[in-house]
Amino acid sequence: MTTINAVAPPRALRKDAARNRALLITAAREVFAHRGLEASLDDIARQAGVGVGTAYRHFANKYELATAIFEQSVEEIVASAEHALIAEEPWQGLVEVLESLLEAQTADRGLREILMGAHDPKDIEQVHDRLIGPFTAIVERAQRSGDLRADVTPTDLGVLTMMLCQCADLAGDASPHLWRRYLALQLDGLRARPSTTALPVEPLSTDELRAAMSAHKQALARTNRPTAD
Repeated sequence: MTTINAVAPPRALRKDAARNRALLITAAREVFAHRGLEASLDDIARQAGVGVGTAYRHFANKYELATAIFEQSVEEIVASAEHALIAEEPWQGLVEVLESLLEAQTADRGLREILMGAHDPKDIEQVHDRLIGPFTAIVERAQRSGDLRADVTPTDLGVLTMMLCQCADLAGDASPHLWRRYLALQLDGLRARPSTTALPVEPLSTDELRAAMSAHKQALARTNRPTAD
């Protein structure tokens, strides 16, 4: 009996620690979604209702916490892309995966900033490595069905997504779904038609897209660098 009582406290602590970690992740999703990566770990701790010290015992900084959330979001994006591959209509699968990707990013400022390269280049590498296969298959499937222009590439979809995400920063709460207007215009341009003219510029290669995202991240870092008082 004495031995059982002796080991009970550590188990209770582990359960409490797991609860606090879950609270922090839930709070971080809410705070980052509204404020982006400018929010601090202290802000998240207050939202979670736990002490700041508790937050720092679980996560060294806000970026470590953002990474934990980011990994979950990547899995959701990958699942959406894989689901698009089994859609009955290839074109509808393409439309649905673009809508899902844009819905997630425009509703969550933190996720949008991470995917746009505002944190760590490894985040972009992770997304690229997980999505390039499914997106290539989605594009090729829609082209085989005759719905998608033959000269469209997966990197084209990446650039179009980045462009549409800017609508969220532009419109804010005034028109949170403005991106759907421009997605409709883009989809019309992506459709295959006998009268379609050749695209005037070559698409980015995979390596060029990676380099562009890295340069974008560096530009954001320079813009957000604090100046001396």
